[in-house]
Amino acid sequence: MWRDRLTRGLALRLCLLLTALCVCLHVYLELGEWRGAPSPLTLGRPTQTSQVLLDSGERKLGAADPTESRVGDRAVKRRVSYVRTPKKDSVAGKTVGGEDPSTCCPPLRPNRKSARWHIELEPWASDSHSLEEEAQRFLSYITTPQVFCAPPSPESPVVQGGQEGPEGRWAVCLDSRYSLAQRIHIQHCRVYSLGLGMEDKTVERSLARAGCEVHCFDPSLRQAHLQESDMWLHRLSVDWRDPNPAIPAQRQHSNTKKLATILNDFGHRQVDVLKADMESAEWKILENLVLEGVLSSVGQLLLEIHLHWAGFEVGGDDPSVVRYWFSLLKELERAHFRLFYYHSDPAKPRLFLHRNILNATSAYTLGWVNTQWRP
Repeated sequence: MWRDRLTRGLALRLCLLLTALCVCLHVYLELGEWRGAPSPLTLGRPTQTSQVLLDSGERKLGAADPTESRVGDRAVKRRVSYVRTPKKDSVAGKTVGGEDPSTCCPPLRPNRKSARWHIELEPWASDSHSLEEEAQRFLSYITTPQVFCAPPSPESPVVQGGQEGPEGRWAVCLDSRYSLAQRIHIQHCRVYSLGLGMEDKTVERSLARAGCEVHCFDPSLRQAHLQESDMWLHRLSVDWRDPNPAIPAQRQHSNTKKLATILNDFGHRQVDVLKADMESAEWKILENLVLEGVLSSVGQLLLEIHLHWAGFEVGGDDPSVVRYWFSLLKELERAHFRLFYYHSDPAKPRLFLHRNILNATSAYTLGWVNTQWRP
């Protein structure tokens, strides 16, 4: 008799246990359907976990409008707070809703690389770090053209800069392998000329007569903007930094800007020819063009370099200065620029960092062509 009672008691307890398990399973499934609804203790203040779960559930359901819950339980709508987070889509690159942000907000400089913090210094010319060996490597580099530019045809409208006078040191590459000749032919080229008190504008005038859009930047001009002989003259000085907004305008040169800023202000994305004679400021300006990725927007670079001293804000001992110069020019090469022309001015003194080294003159004019430039 007692064995029958024990068996019935165990069976009853087993049934109660199974019932409790079923109830727990049912509650668990019901909570799973709500996907993390907040507990009564957190009304109006969902936890971080519930917000994320609600957000993911919202996106999976198609980001339904919360106002649709007015048909249902208003109390539930009061308790739910959606957290909008961008949906990452590595394939389509779109945000929630399938809209590409580039269609409404195009990048300001789509072809420009992201800014860098410093240039890559080349290894020393030798273990001794001597000035003579650094100078020999540098001078050999700037006097060895890397590509040959065929001379322009006799019917070419462009006259190479001032070849008949003492300023005959500027030249552009009109070889058919590169785009400038074709751009001049269709009269769809742009030229930027940077300088201080520029007197020789032979190249600029020649390119302007050929149909190019020429902009000359000179801070010594009296008027802010002036059109003269098919050229635009601007009272602007190109620098390696923009004016500091914390400094009052009367204490700074308000007409000084970086080239990237000028391109943006003028709405220009590409420059066929960039000519720069910046009187020892060329090194820091060139560094800025390298670091901000502006060189990819330039077809040809005509640059006068000054070697009698280090240049504005270029520090270090003499061997380090020459290594820095050489590294900057190698950055040009990494940006697909190749040297096609050089000219040493015989009228300049024979000074290389305040001394006579290898009979080098104090100024050289270099012509570089971007071999990968496709406007």
